[in-house]
Amino acid sequence: MRTRLKICCISSIEEARLAIQHGADALGLVARMPSGPGPISDELIATIAKTIHPPIASFLLTCEQSSAAIIEHVKRTGVNTVQIVDELTDGKYEHIRQKLPYVKIVQVIHVTGEESIGQAMGIQQFADAILLDSGNPKAAVKTLGGTGNVHNWEVSRDLVRSVNVPVFLAGGLNAGNVKEAIEKIRPFGVDVCSGVRTEGRLDPIKLKNFIEAVHSFSK
Repeated sequence: MRTRLKICCISSIEEARLAIQHGADALGLVARMPSGPGPISDELIATIAKTIHPPIASFLLTCEQSSAAIIEHVKRTGVNTVQIVDELTDGKYEHIRQKLPYVKIVQVIHVTGEESIGQAMGIQQFADAILLDSGNPKAAVKTLGGTGNVHNWEVSRDLVRSVNVPVFLAGGLNAGNVKEAIEKIRPFGVDVCSGVRTEGRLDPIKLKNFIEAVHSFSK
């Protein structure tokens, strides 16, 4: 099965168009975060999201932890997918599903060890997909993505085998290691931010090389 491509940290309409032209299946739009690269205003997210049309998915990365706040965040930005980058601590996924029936829910699991497998198994029934990343939600200043760090792929591989929903892989991916990651983990899709950027800007050459590396896995 073809590995899906999500290009994250999109910061302008021009970057969105560039990613789509190179074959992206999904674009990540990063809202306010406690740390990390790529956050843009909700107003800009809404502007970019209007230019992203099916079958391309528009992902809102939100650090909100209540279902009510997540619902309002999605409504403000007009995306078709919400990527919840932290733990849902107030409210339920069912509330989000009820209020946003046409929006896909992607829950991030930050792979810190074997316990991450249990976390994924516990939330899989509520999410349309899971995304594995390398953040640390328990740090004094939370890191919730965009670290550029690779996590334990052995755990990621076992996690993918343990759940029944699609899994995206993020965390330190680039053109030099993404094929190995796909071979080892067999994710539904891969997600990249810093690995296709130079000085914070989406780099057409790095983007092309990354996508060619992903596509080479199926050849």
